[in-house]
Amino acid sequence: MGKLMNAKEYEESLRKLKLNVYMFGKKVENVVDDPIIRPSMNAVAATYEFAHKPEYEDIMTAKSHITGKRINRFTHIHQSVDDLVKKSKMGRLLGSLTACCFQRCVGMDAMNALSITTHAIDAKCGTQYNKRFLKFLEYVQEKDLVCDGAMTDTKGDRSQPPHKQFDPDMFLHVVEERKDGIVVRGSKAHQTGAVNSHEIIVMPTITMREEDQDYAVAFAVPSDTAGITYIMGRQSCDTRKLEGMTFDRGNMYYGGHEALVVFDDVFVPWERVFMYKEYDFTTQLVESFSAYHRQSYACKVGVGDVLIGAAQTVAEYNGAEKASHIKDKIIEMNHLNETLFCGCIACASEGHREASGTYLVDVLLANVHKQNVTRFPYEIARIAQDIAGGVVVTCPSEADLKSPQVGKWVKKYYQTKADVPTEYRMRILRLIENITMGTAAVGYLTESMHGAGSPQAQRIMIARLVNMKQKQKVAKYLCGIDKER
Repeated sequence: MGKLMNAKEYEESLRKLKLNVYMFGKKVENVVDDPIIRPSMNAVAATYEFAHKPEYEDIMTAKSHITGKRINRFTHIHQSVDDLVKKSKMGRLLGSLTACCFQRCVGMDAMNALSITTHAIDAKCGTQYNKRFLKFLEYVQEKDLVCDGAMTDTKGDRSQPPHKQFDPDMFLHVVEERKDGIVVRGSKAHQTGAVNSHEIIVMPTITMREEDQDYAVAFAVPSDTAGITYIMGRQSCDTRKLEGMTFDRGNMYYGGHEALVVFDDVFVPWERVFMYKEYDFTTQLVESFSAYHRQSYACKVGVGDVLIGAAQTVAEYNGAEKASHIKDKIIEMNHLNETLFCGCIACASEGHREASGTYLVDVLLANVHKQNVTRFPYEIARIAQDIAGGVVVTCPSEADLKSPQVGKWVKKYYQTKADVPTEYRMRILRLIENITMGTAAVGYLTESMHGAGSPQAQRIMIARLVNMKQKQKVAKYLCGIDKER
């Protein structure tokens, strides 16, 4: 198995980091054990745990094309269509085992996009970016590290390009060039799993023009580099985690997190810089990363598997599982979920080899897949809430169930079938609440909508990539308007 870290070793590696993290206006002194952050760390640790299980080895691990060693697939550069397909299967697998975002996809997608773009820049400009990148990649693989892929800038005034912003820091940019490296300033928003990462990989967020060349920068730095501050995002129901291991959390083991990552004059040595001022390659980097990351939403299929299981369970607990309309709703949930899986497998199966040797998904199909992800999970969640009933939002707390004063009434009036304990019904309701409205809803619903770009971003790519002229040509031929195909 090589030098793959296990879950415990991963946890210990995080304890060695000296991250500057703030939450609720206060500095977090112990990031690993903080009760709000800890479930997200557990989810990342699961990616290490399952890589050591023989039944998951083929999906969770791969052979490095650099060293030939067995590595975690999250640090792998895709070398075949089979790699792309296994990436989709890995996403569904982990989603189905954690019911949340496991936070490593963005870094994986960033590395694969950089492997393509750095090679292309070198071929045209005679630079050494790809050599630098491969050295960094080998380090990541050897140490089995988690990388946070940081693309999204806060963007400021959307009507203005980076160089015309009222505040130049609305897009991350280079503020100083030194003999030994560069100094950058700005921020990256919505950073999934940022404080659970060893490295931060920064990329430009949009296509840059010549006037924006100081913003056309890509690099990697350790997550505890001086000048980096993490401000944790607030999520629905997040403070329930402060109440201890109560089932009101819904998911008893796993969770996710997002953070605003601030770069306050951060120094980056040249050996960690993978793009600097090559603005004409920003489109390739952004679009290849976006295609990979839109494929990555196979994870929502896995979370959907759990939600469907929860909906079926609550229907059985309610004694309604034999009703024809309940059966039909469960069928619809499965239909929508498997349709999503079709999309991520299709874009992987139609992948191709780039000049760098890296395999890229079919970009059109990746965007079609992600467009479906912006819709179907919302319908799956709606049906789950329909089946669960209004009690999914009105159910008393675990403390009320255990109260000496009112517990007997909660137990009595919230019981359905005689052989189903009230606590079991409340637990499955809380899981449905967590996935569709609570902290997990960030990773299942809002992330489905806005992750890897807004729905309109995918529609723009679909319009650009569809061969409309060919469709028209055949149509005109078949009805006799044109005489040649």
